[in-house]
Amino acid sequence: MPGCPLCAEPGGLLVWSGDWLRLIRADDALHPAFYRLVWQHHAREFTDLTVLQRSACMDALALVEQGLRTDLAPDKINLASLGNVVPHLHWHVIARWHWDAHWPLAVWAAAQRPPADDRSASVRSRLPALDANLRAAFLARFGPGGPAA
Repeated sequence: MPGCPLCAEPGGLLVWSGDWLRLIRADDALHPAFYRLVWQHHAREFTDLTVLQRSACMDALALVEQGLRTDLAPDKINLASLGNVVPHLHWHVIARWHWDAHWPLAVWAAAQRPPADDRSASVRSRLPALDANLRAAFLARFGPGGPAA
């Protein structure tokens, strides 16, 4: 789709890619464990997908959430599918802690406190292992090409 940034580029560090979905880690200075699950082909709404595709999306979303919970033990996981700015179907999966700059508000709200750089750095140091674990979970669940393969 012309002009769609998620059609034109991955949208972050590519963790896994299949025929239907890709998982990327966003570059967010204040929220290091910020992932996006992106539908590969341009779709605006969840109901644009078939029942099987929607089911695969929810399975993939659960894999990401569980990976974050297992590897990072955050205080909460935020899930969001807005698409107001980028109308390409994608989900934000964000690990949150009581110490993050925006807690308890959404990551897009005004910061509530200065960033906890030392704690963010600790989380960042664990992200390569988390990415590898997520990649392995996606391969185990969906195979190399994903659910459409």
